[in-house]
Amino acid sequence: MKTNIVQIIEGLSPISLQEMDGVSLMKRTDTKFVIHENQLLSVLEIIKNEYKVLQINDDRIMTYSSLYFDTNSTKFYNDHHNGKIKRTKIRIRKYVESNIFFLEVKQKDGKGKTNKSRVPLEGFEPSLSENSVKFIEKVTKTSFDLKPIIWNRFNRITLVNNTAKERLTIDLNLSFKNEANTKEYSKLVIIEVKQERFNRNSPIVTALRNHGVMPYSLSKYCIGMASLYKDLKYNNFKQKQLKINKITA
Repeated sequence: MKTNIVQIIEGLSPISLQEMDGVSLMKRTDTKFVIHENQLLSVLEIIKNEYKVLQINDDRIMTYSSLYFDTNSTKFYNDHHNGKIKRTKIRIRKYVESNIFFLEVKQKDGKGKTNKSRVPLEGFEPSLSENSVKFIEKVTKTSFDLKPIIWNRFNRITLVNNTAKERLTIDLNLSFKNEANTKEYSKLVIIEVKQERFNRNSPIVTALRNHGVMPYSLSKYCIGMASLYKDLKYNNFKQKQLKINKITA
């Protein structure tokens, strides 16, 4: 990661996990943007006085490691690929610096909202425990035959708006792996703005728009799956792959 980006992040006022409770936004609107890492510096320069940065202990740039689950028929991937508006993703995520694990269920409600439910775990569970299976069934009202299918890892910067109920995540150094292959997107930056409802006048949205960057729907999970599993249907993701390749060229 470039030193000058780190310097900007180090210059922001910190916010703690406890202080972020007011902007947890477990039910929210998510809006994503994709840029090359070289654009990130100028965007941060524009918005640096509008946001605080999440700090845990002495860390402001966090590492996330996730294990995603899907069915034998890759239902969750295919639901997204086929444009189903109500869909689910299930993962175990490790917050590396804190050594904290959560089983997380993300659900799109078909109305543009994302609902996230989670429960703490003691570690990764490639074979889901009985308690984890019960939690998933309770949240989804469905019984799935799940298996671990893909790992991902990335660095994340979390910013919180000084005055509005808005936070945003900046994901860098994204990589995926399964039992046979790995794929890295080292130059790709994914910015996700989390709000109660989309506000096009927020500082980050305005800064990106002034850089010619518009919202772009993108699933890290689906891009990773399409990159590593060549037998999957991915016609509807071809344009997204081409856009990523163009951005990171």
